[in-house]
Amino acid sequence: MFTNNYKMADKVIEVNSIYEKVHHYCREYLMDEPADFSVTIAQEDIAFEKRKSDSEYAFESLPLPDFTEDMLEETAVYRKIAEKMPEYDTFVFHGSVIAVDGQGFLFTAKSGTGKSTHTRLWREYFGERAVMVNDDKPMLRITDRGVTAYGTPYNGKHGLGCNISVPLKAVCILTRGEKNSIVRIGKSEAYAMLLQQVYRPQDPLKMAKTIKLVDRLAENTELYRLACNMDIEAAQVAYNGMKG
Repeated sequence: MFTNNYKMADKVIEVNSIYEKVHHYCREYLMDEPADFSVTIAQEDIAFEKRKSDSEYAFESLPLPDFTEDMLEETAVYRKIAEKMPEYDTFVFHGSVIAVDGQGFLFTAKSGTGKSTHTRLWREYFGERAVMVNDDKPMLRITDRGVTAYGTPYNGKHGLGCNISVPLKAVCILTRGEKNSIVRIGKSEAYAMLLQQVYRPQDPLKMAKTIKLVDRLAENTELYRLACNMDIEAAQVAYNGMKG
């Protein structure tokens, strides 16, 4: 077993793994403090991830992936952490968070819509004022003071993100459009997408807690829908519409 502690979303997590690779993956979050909780990977966890990935690829009529066991273990660690976080009013969300002048903006959409492309436009437009928090699976903590977005090691195929936290100003659902435009929307218009993009725990009680946290996210964060054509102007339109 390989063991290290990592701090994510202000919680220290002891990770006990079969392979060493996951510790290299999480190295920027290494923390020498007592753990709030621990996750331990067994061979059956890796087998579960293989069955799950094979079934997903088969469903899409794609060739079965040739993931190594240490790669599958990375996903198993992520899943066990994500299952635990709702106990701390935190959940993993599928989206791309970028911060400008210390305020976070979360973009979410169906896969392939262009979240990463859009946040790249923000980095081009704002330069050093823009910081990529996480490009794939940030954590969101919901408190009475608002919503905080955290970087995690799970930052997408391009590895865009860093170990920081920012107050979340807005959540924006991204769509494709010929003309760049942004509108404020209500909870009812955004809720289905928010629920689709949150990590949904297998444990019924934790799933119920997650739904409550999504409700609070929708009620306490500004929600928008952006139609964009992936021109640099899209970043300007989006920011001007959300900055307040």
